[in-house]
Amino acid sequence: MEVCIDSVQSAIHAEKGGAVRVELCSNLMEGGTTPSIGMLKVIKRSVSIPVFVMIRPRGGDFIYTPKEFDVMYQDLCMLKEAGADGFVFGILNQDGSVEQEMCEELIAIDMTSNISEALEKVISLGFKRVLTSGGDSSALEGLPVITSMVKQAAERIVIMPGGGINEKNLQRILQQSGAKEFHCSARSSVSSHMTFKKEGISMGAALTPPEFSVKVTDERKVKSLVTMASDLWGT
Repeated sequence: MEVCIDSVQSAIHAEKGGAVRVELCSNLMEGGTTPSIGMLKVIKRSVSIPVFVMIRPRGGDFIYTPKEFDVMYQDLCMLKEAGADGFVFGILNQDGSVEQEMCEELIAIDMTSNISEALEKVISLGFKRVLTSGGDSSALEGLPVITSMVKQAAERIVIMPGGGINEKNLQRILQQSGAKEFHCSARSSVSSHMTFKKEGISMGAALTPPEFSVKVTDERKVKSLVTMASDLWGT
């Protein structure tokens, strides 16, 4: 189980719950962007499991200008020096195909125009795993495509389902797809410790989360999901 996190507390909860790896992001409401070096350093001091870091300079599409790619390169170099165990990102061409020269680690395969063709490209480039919702809004809805990808991959690359995975659908997704890894956030809302709460004012733009509620990885949810997967895999 890989857990998507955006805080130190979530990293600690993920490890305690049994996750084998975490994916560190910022701005999860935008699908995740590059986190800070400070966040990575504190998390690396706080957990012993591998920390993979998202490299994504902004929300939106996966077509990047030369300047944006330079930002990604600089971030990757500094985060690697700060102790990142791996990196997660994806870059596409305007036609929705994989930008082979710029991609080193892929997360954007669901946005490609041809998933089957893109999968063969990333396999040929030597990538280790693909995080996918099967080109749909959730792993459950994209399950037929995920199942097809697992068969196509034939153990040449890890197909890791992700997107809306929870205790209610994990068994069906793993059994039907045959996947051996999965990705989710397993988060719950935690009330802010603020005693003074100024209502009616938000620090963000439209569609912001509640100001005095924080989303944190739930250790109990992680344990539950890990146990379910272990039972299914017989490990």
